[in-house]
Amino acid sequence: MSVAELLATHSSAELTEWIAYEQIAGTIGQARDDLLMAMLAATVSNANRGKGRKAKVSDFLPKWDRGGRRHMDWTEMLAAVKTMNRSMGGRDLTKEGQPDGADSGRAPR
Repeated sequence: MSVAELLATHSSAELTEWIAYEQIAGTIGQARDDLLMAMLAATVSNANRGKGRKAKVSDFLPKWDRGGRRHMDWTEMLAAVKTMNRSMGGRDLTKEGQPDGADSGRAPR
């Protein structure tokens, strides 16, 4: 499914619920598959190994691009979210004129 198809068939609220679910239940899809396969590989490796150092699951996990990221402060996070929102066709419902574009605290209609 392309990104355009995803956005055409799923609401922002539904995508947000999936993000929240993933944060509670763990990764969905490729990342989870990598972990499960690494567990299997470590088990097979350890079953066929002599005494000595045992393989760890981390020995079999691919090292995807995890480097170079720095932690953002809240203003950078807010700017990033607004950029993502605009790129997906969303509207900025924060009340203009408040300090730092702060939200009025009321739910959007």
